[in-house]
Amino acid sequence: MKTINLAEKLSLFNTHWDPKVVAAYNDNDVMVVKFQGEFPFHKHDTTDDFFLVLEGEMFMDIEGQDSVKVSAGELFIAPQGVVHRPRAENEVKVLLIEPKGEPNSGDADRPAAPKDHI
Repeated sequence: MKTINLAEKLSLFNTHWDPKVVAAYNDNDVMVVKFQGEFPFHKHDTTDDFFLVLEGEMFMDIEGQDSVKVSAGELFIAPQGVVHRPRAENEVKVLLIEPKGEPNSGDADRPAAPKDHI
């Protein structure tokens, strides 16, 4: 049992769309990620998708709905089965929680990130 400094973990990498596992919570991976630009539209059939913005601002595009702006200190959960796409005009830093083994790309054609532990 120890504290995890998220800013310190985020300083260890500069890549985008490359989530890094910083902790385990029950059967979930707790990850930090940086991104800029847009991810492909996708969905997760068996799990919700959790995003907590730590720094910056992102938008969540939901198929058939208006985009939702998510600012630092706010979280957004895309329910399972809902087609969505995170995007950011400028770099954003986000905390993610996903079941272990869940590909971050969902059903998109994009290859899933390896989710290295840091």
